[in-house]
Amino acid sequence: MSRPALDVESVQAFVTIADFQSFTKAAEALGTTQGAISVRLKRLEERLGYKLIERTPRLVRLSAPGASFLNPAREFIAAHDRAMAALSCECRRFRLGIAEHVAGPEVPTLLARLNERDPALTIEVRLENSRNLLDAFDSGDLDAVIVRQEDDRRDGEDLGPEHFGWFAAPQFHQQPGKPLRVAALAPCCGVRDIAIRALASDGIEWNEVFVGGGHAAVMAAVSAGLAVAALSCRLAPADTIEVGQRMGLPELPSSRIMLHSTLTDRRSRDALRTLAAAYREHRSPRYAGAD
Repeated sequence: MSRPALDVESVQAFVTIADFQSFTKAAEALGTTQGAISVRLKRLEERLGYKLIERTPRLVRLSAPGASFLNPAREFIAAHDRAMAALSCECRRFRLGIAEHVAGPEVPTLLARLNERDPALTIEVRLENSRNLLDAFDSGDLDAVIVRQEDDRRDGEDLGPEHFGWFAAPQFHQQPGKPLRVAALAPCCGVRDIAIRALASDGIEWNEVFVGGGHAAVMAAVSAGLAVAALSCRLAPADTIEVGQRMGLPELPSSRIMLHSTLTDRRSRDALRTLAAAYREHRSPRYAGAD
């Protein structure tokens, strides 16, 4: 008895829908339309004889057969991509900058998946503040950057909003009548500038008690109860709480996350598009509704 032949596009559509729990986001990641994604999935389901994705007005999820098929489907795609890469001796790379307050815990997993799909593509990642990364991008030292939007720039691809708040450890105690103890990033950091302007506009006295140690060091200082800090609401340490309202601190304005790129070759652009779709996914509530 002959087995059904699988086509790469259909299997890739299924895997991407499973990853994003969304037909719209899967289409965006693959650079196609929602209708095309639906057609590819239907073709795959018909060939296999199983319904792989359950779709309701509020939910997109794997069926039982879909859950069983997902890992083999990933292996099928990875084997295909390795085979295609083996036909090309050209090793390509691009230099990617990601702002420290943008890089979340999902980044290593995403980069590993991109490498698995395209072993001939090397992505060199640089983590720094947005201003320095944009300067490096403009000077040609980086091929693409994912950064906070700067007031003097309106170019780039909008990946969505980034919200900020005042975070501190639950045990943090601010002495009455004393300046607010603030842990801050380097002086050229845009998030630091936002926080300082907000404090100044409300006439709140403050002292920087932990300065310029990098994003991870600042978060460690906040977790230790040494100070408060203005941090991304998405990336604040799990052992801290938002204390802005309780302490009467000014509301911090939201920003936008932007992708700037000079890359033109298809495979590098495909990798960037996958990263961009993942960033949009991690900035919106999952399962907010099927599409």
